[in-house]
Amino acid sequence: MSERSVSRTKQEKRWYTVFAPEQFDREELGETPADEPEQVLDRTIETTLGDLRDDASENNTKLTFQVTDVGSDAAYTEFKAHSLTRDYLRSLVRRGASKIEAYVTVLTTDDYRVQIQPVAFTTKKADASQEQAIREQMVEMIESAAEERTFEELIDGVVEGRLSSAIYGEAKTIYPLRRVEIQKATLEAHPEEVAEEEATSVDVDEEATADD
Repeated sequence: MSERSVSRTKQEKRWYTVFAPEQFDREELGETPADEPEQVLDRTIETTLGDLRDDASENNTKLTFQVTDVGSDAAYTEFKAHSLTRDYLRSLVRRGASKIEAYVTVLTTDDYRVQIQPVAFTTKKADASQEQAIREQMVEMIESAAEERTFEELIDGVVEGRLSSAIYGEAKTIYPLRRVEIQKATLEAHPEEVAEEEATSVDVDEEATADD
């Protein structure tokens, strides 16, 4: 390929400014190049909460957004995932103490399916029954939170730390805790996907009943 055709290819690429969702104040996430607007759709952008808020103390929180809409020179995203960095989580582990994890998949009031992974760190080593009680408490509180909140409200509670603080307040009565965090929250399915799965499930059930 000649130098002239290479430079023409570069010129044809357009740069799109990528913006966070409205719940993150439409903050600018960066730029991404593409030949066609359609190529930008579904691209994921990872940043930190610290970058979004210009606050280095929040750099332990990673946020992933996915492009869902593209304009003439702008791309708009939705929340895809929240996670804490490995280094930060590793710094919370103490020898002779317990690390208690759980995995919870919930449906919000507006029918988004989200997986949330809470983790609790005790001050000393808890026994198996105490660990199980704390795990159950975490699961129960996350399920209750989802039953009362929209997707946006639930994610706000995760990102702002309100959900982990609420769990800490309740679970510390079971056994002394040093910290509770939501180590990961991931959007698994949109309302239309959930509805489609439920419809398919009903069809399968009806077919099974007919076969009987």
